Formats: sequence, C-alpha cells, structure tokens
Amino acid sequence: MLLTHNVVDFNNSEIAFRNKSNAELQQAHLLFKVMNNAGLVKMGKHLVNLAFAIRFPVKRILRKTIYQHFVGGMSIEDCTKTIERLAARNVGTILDFAVEGEERDELFDATCAEVIRTIEVAHDNKNVPFSAFKITGIGRFDLLAKVSEKAPLTEEESAEYKRVYGRVESIFKRGYELGVPVLIDAEHTWIQPVLDDLVLEMMEKYNKEAAIVQNTYQMYRHDSIHRLKEHHGIALEKGVKFGLKIVRGAYMEIERARAVEMGYPSPIQPDKPATDHDFNEIIGYFIDHIDTIHFMVATHNEESSQLLARLIDERGLPHNHPHIYFSQLYGMSDHITFNLADKGYNVVKYVPYGEVKTMMPYLFRRAEENTSVKGQSSRELKLIEKEIGRRKGRK
Repeated sequence: MLLTHNVVDFNNSEIAFRNKSNAELQQAHLLFKVMNNAGLVKMGKHLVNLAFAIRFPVKRILRKTIYQHFVGGMSIEDCTKTIERLAARNVGTILDFAVEGEERDELFDATCAEVIRTIEVAHDNKNVPFSAFKITGIGRFDLLAKVSEKAPLTEEESAEYKRVYGRVESIFKRGYELGVPVLIDAEHTWIQPVLDDLVLEMMEKYNKEAAIVQNTYQMYRHDSIHRLKEHHGIALEKGVKFGLKIVRGAYMEIERARAVEMGYPSPIQPDKPATDHDFNEIIGYFIDHIDTIHFMVATHNEESSQLLARLIDERGLPHNHPHIYFSQLYGMSDHITFNLADKGYNVVKYVPYGEVKTMMPYLFRRAEENTSVKGQSSRELKLIEKEIGRRKGRK
C-alpha cells in the first residue's frame, strides 16, 4: 500500500538552518529578498559586469555576499571548513571545480589535473563520496558538436579530439584506481551524443567492480527515459555496474530556440508537468531495479524528494542504502538537504569552488534560477523568515 503521508517534514526550519548563526541567517534573508526581485537581479548582473570592466574593486563585496553563500571557496583547501560543516550535519560534499568560457589546450589540461585532484581528495576524505566534471571544461564545445554529428574531422581536429579523449579517460581511470565514483555533467543535446558514447565505452572498461563512471540525464528531454533504459540494458548486457544522476535540466530556452532556428523538432518536453512526470516516473524505475542501478536524484523539488523518501520506506530499504543519493546545490534548498540528512538518508551538496571573477557566470545563473524557478526563492525566503521568527520567539 502506498504511503500518502510525508515521510520528511521540509517545513522544519530549525533543522534546515541549525548551522547558521543569526548573522548568517539575516544575510541569507537579504540575499533571497534581492533574488526574489527579477529587476534587481538583472540590474545587479549589469553593475557587476560593469565593475569588472572598469576594474572597480568589487570582489570583496561579492565574496562576503553571494559568493560566500553559493561557493565553497577559491580552492580545494578553502573548501575544508565547508566540507566539515556539512559533514557535521551528515551531508557529503561533491567538489565542483568551476571554470567556464576558456577554450585553450593548456587550460583544458589544467582543469583535467584539478578534477583529478578532487578525486584524490575524495579518496582521502570519507565526507567527499563523489567527484564530478563537465566535458566542456576539458574540450572545445564546437569540436564536441562536430564529433557528435559524425562530421569529418581535419587532421588537426582529430589530434585535438584525441587529447580530449585522453583527458576523459585519465579522469575516469584515476576514479577507478582510487575507487571514487565520477559523475559527468549533461550537456546541450547537440554535443550529448559524443558524451554518451564516451561514457558507455568507459563504463565497459572501468565499471566491472563498481559504478565508477556515471552519466547525467536531463529529464526535460522527452527521450531521456528511453535513453536511460537503453543504457541500463547495455550495462546489464556487458555485465558492468550502472550509475547515474538525474536532473530536470539547464538549457531549456537555448534548446527550444535552436530547434526553431534550425527547423527540427524540439528535444524538450512540451511543459513542466511533462518533465515532472518523467522525473518522478524514472525514480520508480530506479527503485524497481535497485540491485543493478546506483543513482543520484539531484533536485530542489520537494515533491520528487518526498516521493523518493516514501519509496525507500515502502520497499523497506535502509535510508542510507549505498545505491541511493539525494543531491542539492550548496546554498540552495537547505530545508530539503538537512531535513533528509536528519532522517538518515544519503545526501550530498554540490560545492563549487574557484576565483570570484571565474565564478560570476555560475553565480548569475543561481540568482536567475532563484528568480525564475516557480516559488523557489519565495519558498526559501519564507522559511528563513520563519526561522528568524522562531529564534526571536525563543528569547
């Protein structure tokens, strides 16, 4: 019989914000108030870009506000306190090296080396159970698009792709050597094919004993359930472990616009309810195949999080089942993260790190997401206000 009650109370603000001081809570309140206003977010983005352009000393202000809230630090070492604070609340960390917009071989090599460092940190620290990377951080976007469409490559491009392949393999190989699962982020649909092919190949090589190589599936794509089940079938056929992460998706507007511009059917679901339906449906598939699937549900959606928690209880599975993880971004949805962790579920935070200027595209996206995601910013704002009121009433 299906459970109809909520397994986890996401309204518990005391648990959600227990590790925030009164000053930190007030700062978060101000930040989410600003992010709740689309006009202020747009103006802030313009002013920050202008400040960097004219070399106005804005880094210190940013570091003490939005950067501090959403970023673990400037380096792996800087993230140590964040990792410890999360671990004290039974929450793991995925270190996410943020580098965007740079497309030079020496920078790709440096990023690859940094990702391998995060794997080595994960091996040495039980509170860092995964590593993660973006293929666009170690390879040129246009090259990946060309390989995905199976267009002929020039001699120079072939050599360049060989280097990208080598970087991908060196990352997964190090994960295999140290027993650390490595998640690769999903990409735009027109460069996803090469990523899928690489993952399937690396799975066959490195997933014989453990789910080291793990892909990410964006459920706003209407073909994601089919692709995911197909890849699961391939893993079973090859006799290797299958691990993955699901997200709703990050490039919806770009995907739809490109489909219109180039005259092909949109790869994106017709609306959000369709995405939500597929997201929740595939969670049921994972639970049905829990013996052969290792999965992470990366979401800020309370309904999907509650669904997975209920299914775990219905099947009599332990809350800390090694095949099941919840995940949220650092600085977002603490009411989901910490209330799940308080009940003993496996939860991780994606903790990005990098220089202030390098992190700005990421931070702008977080601010815009909180403005655009229906009810997200106002929901967090209300919970913060609830906790501020609770603490005042306690005095």
